[in-house]
Formats: sequence, structure tokens, C-alpha cells
Amino acid sequence: MQPTIRKVGVIGAGVMGAGIAAQVANAGTPVLLLDIVPAGANNRNAIAEGAIARMLKTEPAPLMSPRAAKLITAGNVEDDLDQLGGCDWIVEAVVERLDVKQDLYRRIDAVRRPGTAISSNTSTIPLRVLTEGMPERFARDFLITHFFNPPRYMRLLEIVAGPKSDPEIVAAVSRFGDVAMGKTIVDCKDSPGFIANRLGIYWMQVAVVEAFDAGLTVEEADAILGRPMGIPKTGIFGLIDLVGLDLMPHVNASMARSLPASDAFQAANRDIPLIGKMIAEGLTGRKGKGGFYRPRRGGGGRINEALDLATGQYRPERKAQLPEIEAAGKDLRALLTAPGKVGRYAWRVLGQTLAYAASLIPEAADDVVAIDAAMRLGYNWKWGPFELIDKLGAAWLAERLRQDGMAVPELLSRAGEKSFYRVENGRRQFLGGDGAYHDIARPDGVLLLGDIKLASKPVLRNVSAALWDIGDGVACFEFTGKVNAIGPDTIALLAKSIDVVKQRFKALVVYNEGENFSVGANIGLALFAANIAAWGEIEKTLAAGQQTYLALKYAPFPVVSAPAGMALGGGCEILLHSASVQAHAETYAGLVECGVGLVPGWGGCKEMLARWSTSAKLPKGPMPAPVKVIEIVSTARVSKSAAEAKELLFLRPSDGITMNRDRLLADAKARALMLAEDYAPPAPPELTLPGPSGRVGLRIAATEFHRRGIATDHDLTVAGALADVLSGGKTDIIDTVGEQAILDLERASFMRLAKSAPTLARIEHTLETGKPLRN
Repeated sequence: MQPTIRKVGVIGAGVMGAGIAAQVANAGTPVLLLDIVPAGANNRNAIAEGAIARMLKTEPAPLMSPRAAKLITAGNVEDDLDQLGGCDWIVEAVVERLDVKQDLYRRIDAVRRPGTAISSNTSTIPLRVLTEGMPERFARDFLITHFFNPPRYMRLLEIVAGPKSDPEIVAAVSRFGDVAMGKTIVDCKDSPGFIANRLGIYWMQVAVVEAFDAGLTVEEADAILGRPMGIPKTGIFGLIDLVGLDLMPHVNASMARSLPASDAFQAANRDIPLIGKMIAEGLTGRKGKGGFYRPRRGGGGRINEALDLATGQYRPERKAQLPEIEAAGKDLRALLTAPGKVGRYAWRVLGQTLAYAASLIPEAADDVVAIDAAMRLGYNWKWGPFELIDKLGAAWLAERLRQDGMAVPELLSRAGEKSFYRVENGRRQFLGGDGAYHDIARPDGVLLLGDIKLASKPVLRNVSAALWDIGDGVACFEFTGKVNAIGPDTIALLAKSIDVVKQRFKALVVYNEGENFSVGANIGLALFAANIAAWGEIEKTLAAGQQTYLALKYAPFPVVSAPAGMALGGGCEILLHSASVQAHAETYAGLVECGVGLVPGWGGCKEMLARWSTSAKLPKGPMPAPVKVIEIVSTARVSKSAAEAKELLFLRPSDGITMNRDRLLADAKARALMLAEDYAPPAPPELTLPGPSGRVGLRIAATEFHRRGIATDHDLTVAGALADVLSGGKTDIIDTVGEQAILDLERASFMRLAKSAPTLARIEHTLETGKPLRN
């Protein structure tokens, strides 16, 4: 029977250990965090307690809510080791020294319960070495769980099991890492660096060496290796700055010790004197005095500088001028064959990296799926190496390697003209080492819209949205426009979808697999309409959105929204009008309209008023709810997690949270089916609002912020318009205010602001720069 993990122990309160403990606490599971006793310390738990205190202040935050910190108990390995007897999983995250680890393991083994899972977060020491000389019972319960930093945000969890590891123990830890901690589990072989770091470290080393050899600037190298290849815009030198230059010599030395002389890494592992000089001078990247890039104060402002690789001196950062990248567009093969230094560098780095990836099967992984997942999730690549090979063609890549006198891995030769991935009978398949195609298996409880779309056609579709049948009588409404912005076409299809669901389905889920649920209304369209004075069209879209969102709220079937990433403005208002929400833990919700000089116009104000008016967090009366809502909305407050979204009432206390992004749709569908069993639409709220006197009170606070210089002139105007809505207009405090009255006030305030020059300036500035204008 598979063990259940109810409490976790983490030993080592450094950045990784503390981060792992935080993610366990984010999952709602108690965790014991232990570290050594500092020499001469009065507080013997100072290290672990200090780590918890730092995490409460760190940005980006390791903890999803300050409440999660209460689930972490600090202690030390001298006084509290016996408390590990109450833990179901013990994670070791101490210094990468075998003697230190094994000494700790013996002490743990003396106090733990038999059958308690024990794992190491090591990234360099093989499992067979860690368990050498340890008791049989220890080896049976031991595995490696390699998290990536920061543990809250990086989805990859590499798991290595040994030949003696109990499959039930491994399955229990994998299940907890997946469902509770939100990780994608990639099973690795017990080989140096496992998968992601084995390939990622090689890629980084090749990229650096080739850049020096080619005489490129850091900006040129990062531009070539960045977005054209689906790699984050940091490129290679920006990434090294992020992780720290001082780690490179240690990591490279460890890999060099672990890998045979014949491994391709050994040839790439060249010493670069400039990097050694930078480390000696404290130029270790973002955590030091600078790295390959650094900001510097000068000329009355901030100057961004880049290191000249030829001279070792800083100069002003400049954008790489590489027309070959623009000419290649999305054609990766065209980039690799571009004339001159661009094509040569792109080929030298990517060609060697892809060849190395192909050589790692079966040594480091069983199949291409594991390697691709590891690089997408561990290094944030948009495409894994074998997906990149498919873009080039395996046969083309093999021939190009031969032309350059480079070895062609056996896997690549066997593939020939075949692709590594294909879709057959609506199923995504991968090419196995046996030369046959195999279905990509999904874990139980994982449902992906991308898979559904391979085997079916949409029920409805237009340029901005689609409606899909996801089975069991549940439909799924998907945003499909750029950044999932909501415009007139989205609203029109949503209205039509409501009618179709009434006739053919039990429930509706609003969900998509984009990076963000929705960034809100399409303000680009609004600005265009404003510039040609098409005020009637803007108001028409506003009214249509209000009525469609109301129809969503009062539909005779349950609507479950399933957001992940940003759910802003109109995207947040979808959540507010849904019967229920099943949110990914990393949901960042907020009504941000005031930031562009507007107020929420699709019912966000009325829904927030309704929620805060009935909240036990506030005293009763007509004034507390408007005061709280204006505080949240006027400052464009965005939650930093789904847990915080509950605290702000963007989500209800009863709404669900899913830790693993891949499980979100299945969880939302299950919630929708549960609600559909005896669903009845909600009763309309009856709000008691303060009216004109309350409006004055709400404006006073904004005026004080303006007087102190915290709020700008236009902030004051926007806050005043928001106060008009939240106070309920000309109502008397003895009257109740209906939803339509609030919607009318929203629309009037929105249109008044939309016609103002400062608001139009804010919208234009936001579209051009992605940043708010403080006017």
C-alpha cells in the first residue's frame, strides 16, 4: 500500500531547503525545517527561524501567503532530530559533501520510522554513491528529488530511484510532488547531472566558449540564442548573471569529475580567464556587483552597461543589430544557415547541443519526452531539444553534423526522415528508441485542452475565442486572441456559447492553456475607437460585456472558471461572475483598470461590493465595503497567488486551488459536474450603499493621498469616478441598490474617463511601453 505523506521534514535551511519547505507549506502540509546550531548562538534555532523570516520578505515570494509560514516549524539538528520520527518524508538539502550527507543519513536512520521516505536534493552526487555503505533498510526508502530554484516557481522535479528503492515509496513521493507541490515529475537515470543540468550545463558552456571564439558581443550572443530558439530573452549571458557566475567553476568541475573523458562536455570545458577575473573582483552577476550586464547610476539616472568580452571593460549596453534574425523569422533552419557570424554561432551552439541531447538516450533518460520536458521546465525553453530537431528535420541535422565532421548520435541516425513527434488518430506520439511510435501517456487526473483539440473540432469558433466539448456534458470556453485579451468578438462568442450550453451541455468551464488566463479588455481596440471618436461603439461593447457577464452569472448551468497566470480587468470580472472558480495556485488576479485611467466596466465593482458587503471580515453597515473595495481597486491591487486572491475576495473562500497546472482542467471539470447535480443560479444581491455622503468620504481619502504626493492629479480624478460608482449614486442609505443601477454607474464613469485626454495618454503609454503612466 502506497504511504500517505502528511508531514515533511527538511534538513538544510539554505535557499533551496527553505524554498522546498515553503512549497510544502504552500501545499497546506506541515513541515519541520532543521539546520545546524550556530556557534555561540543564544537562539539554537536561529538559522531555520531566520530563513522563515527572510522568506516572508523575499520577492518573488517563496510563500504564497504569510499564513503558509505558520505551517513551518523551525528547529535544529542537535535538539530536534527525533521530531523526524513524526514525518512521512524527509528531504536532505545540505552542502554537497558526501561525508556530511552520509553522517546525517545515519543520524536520520536512527530516529525515523521504518518506511519513511528519505530523499536528497543533490544535483551532483549519484544515488549509488550516496547509499554506498548504508543499511539495506535505508537504501530501500531512499531516492533523489532534485528541485529547481526557486522551488515555488520552477515546475520541474527530477526523481532518481535506485535498484533497491521501494517502488511504493517512490510513487508516494512522486504523487505528493505532483499533486500537492504542483511539480511535473521527470524520471531520470542515475547519471551525472541527471537530465536538465547534464544538457543545460553543456549548452551554457558551449554557448560561452563559442561566443568568445566568434568575437561576439554579449548582446549579439543573447539575441541569437534567445527568442529565435524559444529560449528566454536573457539568452546565455543574461542567464549566467541570473544564476551567478561563481557557480560555473564549481558546477563545471563537478561535471568534469563525473563524466568520462570521451564525453563531449570535456572538450567544451575550457577555462576562460575573463570569467575567473570577474569572480575574483566580485562581478558574480545580479547577486554581486554586476556580471556580463550591470546597471549603474550616472548622468542623473540609471545607465545599463554590458561587458566587452574582448577588453573586459564595461560600456553602455546597446541593442544587437542583426538583420539576419529578422530575415529568418520563424524558420530555424534559415537562422542556422544564415551567412556570417550569426548563422555560424547559431549552428555551432544549437548543433552541438542537439547532438548531445540525442546522445543522452538511454544513458540519462528513457525517451525524448523526458528530455524535452526537463529542458522546457528546468530551463524555460519554449521547445525541447527534440521538438527543435523536428523544426530542422532529423535527416537535415544529421547531414549537417557529418559535413562539419561531428559525430552523429545513433538515435539521430535511426530516426532518418522520421520526426520525433507526430499526431496519429488524434493522439500525440513520440518516436522511441525501438524505431516505433508510442502514445504520450498522461498521468491519471491530467486533462489537457491541447490533447482534446487534436482529436476534435470546436463547437463554436471565431478569431478571439472557441467553445470545445471536453466530454461528460461539459463545454470549455477558450480565449484565443493575443495575450487572451477580451474584445467584442470574445464577448459575442461568449454570449452565443451560453445559449449553446443551455441546449447541449450540463456545465461550462472557462479555461485556456496560454501563459495567462486573460490580461483583460483589449485596450488597443478601445484606443483606436477613441481616436476616431467612436464613442457609441465603445459604449456598445461595454454594455454587451455587462449583459453577457450577467447572463453568465445567472445561467441555468454552473460556470467554473479555471485561471492560471494573470487574470486581470475583464479576465478577473469573468471569475467574479462565475458560479465557482478552480484556480491554479499561481493565479494573479486583480481589477487593474484604474492603472490606465478607467474603472472596471463589466460588473467588477458591483461584484466586489457584493462580496465585501457580506464578508465576516468587515463590520456591517453601508460604508465599510465601499471603503475596502476602493482601497483594492483604486490601487490596481493584484494578488500574488490564488491564496492571496482569496484574501482579497477575487476568489471566494469556497473556491478551489490546484497546485499542478496540468491538473487544472480536470479539477475544474470535476467541480463543474459536482455543481451540476443540483445547480440553481444565485439570487441577485441587494446592496445598501452610502450615497452622496459616502461619496464625499471616499473622495477625502484620495484627496489626502494626492496632497501627500502619493496620488497624481489624474489618480484623483479616477478615484473620484470610482467613488461615484461604489457609493451607489444618489441612493439613500435606507434604500437597496440593484445590480443594474451599479452597472449603469460603472458605464457612466467609464465613458466619462475614456473621453479624457489623461486617460487616453495612459492607455497609449501602456500599449507602447507595457508600463503605467503617472500623470
